[in-house]
Amino acid sequence: METKEEGCCCCCFTLLRLHNHRISSLLLILFVVVVSPEFITCAAPIAINYGQIANNLPSPESVVPLVKSIGATRLKLYDADPTVLKAFANTGVEFIVSLGNQYLSKTRDPKQALAWVKANVQPFLPATRITCIAVGNEVLTFNDTSLSSNLLPAMQSVYSALCSLNLQDKVSVTTAHSLAVLQTSYPPSAGRFRPDLAPCLTAILNFHLKTGSPFLINAYPYFAYKANPKQVPLEFVLFQPNPGILDPATNLHYDNMLFAQIDAVHSAVESLGFKDDAVCVQISETGWPSKGDADEAGATPENAKKYNGNLINKLVCGKKGTPMRPNADLNIYVFALFNENMKSGPTSERNYGLFKPDGSPAYYIGFNGTGLVSTSNNTSTTPSSTGSSSSSSSSVPPGSSSGGPTSSTGYLSITSDAGLHALPSAVPHLLLMICWLVLLLAFHLPREH
Repeated sequence: METKEEGCCCCCFTLLRLHNHRISSLLLILFVVVVSPEFITCAAPIAINYGQIANNLPSPESVVPLVKSIGATRLKLYDADPTVLKAFANTGVEFIVSLGNQYLSKTRDPKQALAWVKANVQPFLPATRITCIAVGNEVLTFNDTSLSSNLLPAMQSVYSALCSLNLQDKVSVTTAHSLAVLQTSYPPSAGRFRPDLAPCLTAILNFHLKTGSPFLINAYPYFAYKANPKQVPLEFVLFQPNPGILDPATNLHYDNMLFAQIDAVHSAVESLGFKDDAVCVQISETGWPSKGDADEAGATPENAKKYNGNLINKLVCGKKGTPMRPNADLNIYVFALFNENMKSGPTSERNYGLFKPDGSPAYYIGFNGTGLVSTSNNTSTTPSSTGSSSSSSSSVPPGSSSGGPTSSTGYLSITSDAGLHALPSAVPHLLLMICWLVLLLAFHLPREH
């Protein structure tokens, strides 16, 4: 597949051999391709969840150029797959690696935690930029006391292991929570955690305060719409123009549900005594499925395109914070890179990907490498439901745990275009100037007969 640079140059030199009467039409095509306002550059890095519960995914080596082509600079794994970490060495892509729920009871032991870090993190540094370890995923909402009682001790042991290896300033430790940790979420100012989880969450927030790591939340407006499509305005969940809601306690206006959900978490954190952004709240998953069962309202490629396109254009590229935290960096991770055909549950679970396993876009939202292409007039295709699973092996179990949406929490998903390669924002303009010069020369060349 040729890159944009190769494509533009090839186009220019081909013009040298064209009839003069064809040059005018080609100029128009060239103008549209190179400088069309559809290609919106975005300086903000894009972050994506890289799930692998599928049996037909491309090799990690093949994924590297795909990730670069959409301008993604941060990936989150649900394990510590060594093949992925090796493939992305020296690419500059940052990684969150994960230690699965099934390994919490073992890694609460400091010796086991140290062994895990030595086997799954230390060998890949600094070539692969591992910046965070997520210990467990949505542990507290499994309502399993034996599991939840191991969460914080495992986090502490992993952090201690990093300290013993002098890596604590390079790699942080956190865990991702389902939005179901909230007891109340409306209005946002009334956000509160479940009373039974408050003691555990207070201890975890103190850990974040001590270590400087973020409090991660998985938020999916899709599930609120799916549960009550007649009451929840679609425009409100898709970041489209709508009247929005007004929080009577703060007088803050919300024009989308995701911001309302995030600020409900901010309020819940404050209610436990953590004021003034003492702990940073960030979004580890959010997205929208492009396909679903008959009873899964809104799971269409059109809605997925709108949700993820607007999410990236308005929030990520716009670096927009919430009404309650307008200057906050939400560090949003979209779920997910690929459709995953071996995930259980309804059809939507297998269709959150930006891409199909063959690398083609699940639906078109218009990445051009450094940003998004406008999606207003683009057609979308229904994603394939096929996928595959992959597993990783290590001398110490990497801790794979499945990520993605569930009926209680929702999950993130993002789709993009394959084959569009990252270009610095100035490159298209330089290429255009070169093409114009070549075209001027073309007018003086003899016409072919």
